[in-house]
Amino acid sequence: MDENPALRKTYKVGVGVVGTIVLVLGIIAIPYPGPGWLIVFAGLAILASEFAWAKRVLRYARGKYDAWTDWLGRQSAVVRLAVLTGTGLIVLATLYLLGALYLVAGWVGLGGWTWLQSPLF
Repeated sequence: MDENPALRKTYKVGVGVVGTIVLVLGIIAIPYPGPGWLIVFAGLAILASEFAWAKRVLRYARGKYDAWTDWLGRQSAVVRLAVLTGTGLIVLATLYLLGALYLVAGWVGLGGWTWLQSPLF
């Protein structure tokens, strides 16, 4: 591949596109239950295979993530509950803005609850 510059450039662009898509999906998934941060780190790892800046960002992000989890682990139950509550509120706000709450309300016969309708859609 190194002998063919066009193929090398195509490969690098492909890695950039795939890595960026995975990274963006991971960022979107961070506040939701599941592997949001794992997806972010996977996207950065894909990008780091071809881009030096992504390698630096991946190293920095891992350090910050480890520092955050260490700090949170040392906190009282009240602080951890506050972080959990804040995360839950972010999830609910996102579901509201995307119209998911009104959609589910319609499934269970609460379609008249128009206050659950998204202001965006």
